[in-house]
Amino acid sequence: MQHLHLVDASELATAYAAAVYAVVLDGDALSFRVGEPAVDVEAYWAARRYAFITAWNPASQPLADAANNAADARLVARLQSLDLSLHPAWAHDHDQQWRESGWLVSDIDVSVLDTLAVEFGQAGTLYWEHGEPVRLRMSMVAPADARSRPFVDWGCGLAGDAD
Repeated sequence: MQHLHLVDASELATAYAAAVYAVVLDGDALSFRVGEPAVDVEAYWAARRYAFITAWNPASQPLADAANNAADARLVARLQSLDLSLHPAWAHDHDQQWRESGWLVSDIDVSVLDTLAVEFGQAGTLYWEHGEPVRLRMSMVAPADARSRPFVDWGCGLAGDAD
């Protein structure tokens, strides 16, 4: 398990919540964002639940492509061992200066998602139920200065988490 040591968890959550996430389904690139329903994704890929997870840059420490690709391969093996359906996906900032590969997964139980996030050292994942807005799930306790934001959940996957 990776331990997250972040300089500013609130700033990180802000960046994740502002990012654009995308997946290619049926040849079309479909974007989705925190706080908004993912109508296009759901129209192309019917499921009860959806999640976005990555294995890149565990503990929010930038790694070389080779290390990120090795972590990604381990994540894919874990997702496949759970017999989950998945599609390659990615996240990027508004200016497309930052991009991180990941996976859009269907019908994953939220507790399994949270466990994988902690196992792979990820500060955040996305999760939503069909027809509901996309939520950001942070794998850390909310810092005292964290602004309250709808669609952002803190402490996911940590001991004592009620989710």
